[in-house]
Amino acid sequence: MDFGLVLQTDPPASAVVGLMRRAERNGFRYGWTFDSAVLWQEPFVIYSRILEHTDHLVVGPMVTNPGTRTWEVTASTFATLNDMYGNRTVCGIGRGDSAMRVAGRKPNTLARLGEAIGVIRDLAEGRQAEVDGNRVRLPWVRDGRLPVWMAAYGPKALALAGREADGFILQLADPFLTEWMVKAVRSAAEEAGRDPGEVTICVAAPAYVTDGSDAGLAHAREQCRWFGGMVGNHVADLVGRYGEHSGMVPDELTAYVKDRQGYDYAHHGRAGNPDTAFVPDAVVDRFCLIGPPEAHVEKLRALRELGVDQFAVYAMHDAREAVVDAYGEHVIPALGQGR
Repeated sequence: MDFGLVLQTDPPASAVVGLMRRAERNGFRYGWTFDSAVLWQEPFVIYSRILEHTDHLVVGPMVTNPGTRTWEVTASTFATLNDMYGNRTVCGIGRGDSAMRVAGRKPNTLARLGEAIGVIRDLAEGRQAEVDGNRVRLPWVRDGRLPVWMAAYGPKALALAGREADGFILQLADPFLTEWMVKAVRSAAEEAGRDPGEVTICVAAPAYVTDGSDAGLAHAREQCRWFGGMVGNHVADLVGRYGEHSGMVPDELTAYVKDRQGYDYAHHGRAGNPDTAFVPDAVVDRFCLIGPPEAHVEKLRALRELGVDQFAVYAMHDAREAVVDAYGEHVIPALGQGR
């Protein structure tokens, strides 16, 4: 199993670079960041510094979207980084939540997202693609490679990920939901004539290592409760689209948002988010990895058995360095690396 670290690009950028260097020293192979231009600093500028100051770390957004940049600009940015640092990027992409909504736009349609996946990949790898009705190519790309991994929850999005994406990003670590969604992605891949095993599966969620005490558990839950609120934005969209108890999406994913009142993106992805009080402890425990190191190892082994290739640690809490170090000392050695 591979491991990644997910950060927000809060200033100073030097702190983000420093944490990514620390992650690489501890055995992490991927460095991810949020991508929301209004809320945080521009990640692609910071990727250049991360790549310069690490040896093997693969970097990319979790996740970008096809609406805030034109597709040829996105492809050219990835291709430039790859040319400079040797194909060490990955494009995580989705419909767009905070990046679009904070700017007053709606998330992109799945049709637009599906088209963008192919175009961005083709351009970044030096092939011709159609952009707004015009055939274009980046003539300077040589031996470029850009895996495109798609974030998804709902049935149509999961099917699209299986048909088109090189990888699937699931932003929660509940084993039941992971099994359900991985099965949907791989079934869609097989129906599209692809090898389902070639779709990389990445689970991303907060991880907080505790001392095993009740007080430590309570504190960790409060530090990670924001995540249920972030996921709840997507879940609320699914409930609005399919209705409650529709059978299209498991109740284990949708039931907890019934008491959700609203969401202020000023607190997006941050511990202490006041809009996430509706998230119960049980959901925090299911969606996140909380407890002493052995509890993390046990849950990650279960996820690996379900086909998960990478676990990406959301580190938006008060123990970022401690979690990175604990994973390097206890968790990564126990799980191994590589697909």
